[in-house]
Amino acid sequence: MNNTFYWLLKREFWEHRGGFLWAPVVTGSVFLVLNIMAIITAEVLRARHGIQIGGNDIGMMMRHADAGDLAQVGAAADIAMISSMGLIGIVMGIVVLFYCLGSLYDDRRDRSVLFWKSLPVSNTSTVLSKVASAALVAPVIAVAVSIACGLLQLVLFAIVLSFHGVNAWQLLTLSHPLRAIASLVSNIPLYALWALPAVGWLMLCSSGARSKPFLWAVAVPVVLGVLVSWFGIMGLFNLPTEWFWVNIVLRGLLSVFPGSALMFDMHGFDGMNGMDNNPLGALSPVHTYGLLASPNLWIGVAAGAALIAGAIWFRRVRDDS
Repeated sequence: MNNTFYWLLKREFWEHRGGFLWAPVVTGSVFLVLNIMAIITAEVLRARHGIQIGGNDIGMMMRHADAGDLAQVGAAADIAMISSMGLIGIVMGIVVLFYCLGSLYDDRRDRSVLFWKSLPVSNTSTVLSKVASAALVAPVIAVAVSIACGLLQLVLFAIVLSFHGVNAWQLLTLSHPLRAIASLVSNIPLYALWALPAVGWLMLCSSGARSKPFLWAVAVPVVLGVLVSWFGIMGLFNLPTEWFWVNIVLRGLLSVFPGSALMFDMHGFDGMNGMDNNPLGALSPVHTYGLLASPNLWIGVAAGAALIAGAIWFRRVRDDS
């Protein structure tokens, strides 16, 4: 069973490696290239117009900086290191969203589901392998690419600043690469739990819709949201309109994007004020895992499990559709 599930995961990766692997790699590469272009532009403008951005003064400032100043320098280095995760995370969210929408529908559309059903592999194992690919494999690859991109960017900035009198090794020691890596990696399981209702809903539409799963995935919650809003405006029912839009419509569609928990449920993220010198504090498990105390998370997990069960059932009854 374990070996079968491993090969199912491998199949998903090889069939969708363009989205899972190359999309974050290309995004990270473009991000680095843009930063290099920005640095070159700044240096050329400085030389062409005689603009002094510090010369050796930056190094002198570093040598005379107190503990607070050095902490701010380290915070800036940390921000530079993790900044690529924002862009890569957005791309990963788009990849996961469309992967889930096509994960079960495409097999029915091209009739390849008939071949896979002829193999001794259960519908449950097949669907769960796709869930694991979306909720675990994709973020693991995105985090790995982000870490590599962040470390390269940190080294790049250290080299550039070394030409302006800054001790590159000192800059690297002021940053916290191990803490950044640990924070990013430790939040992958939390992402999987938070994204489960969106993954389940998108896969339910993928397995149940006879055509245009994207339209069904978006139209159904949006139309329901409009009806709830209309009932509220008309005073027919006292329905929680804002709650419905945030926790049903947006949560069911956008929680595949990393960091969406910050928008939908701030429980566990309080107490981060005053972290100007510690930007990694926002990613620290000490704060992010406070979300485990939120009923909103576990209600979403239960809803996601029910939706995934529905996707498994639809895959069984609509094999040849």
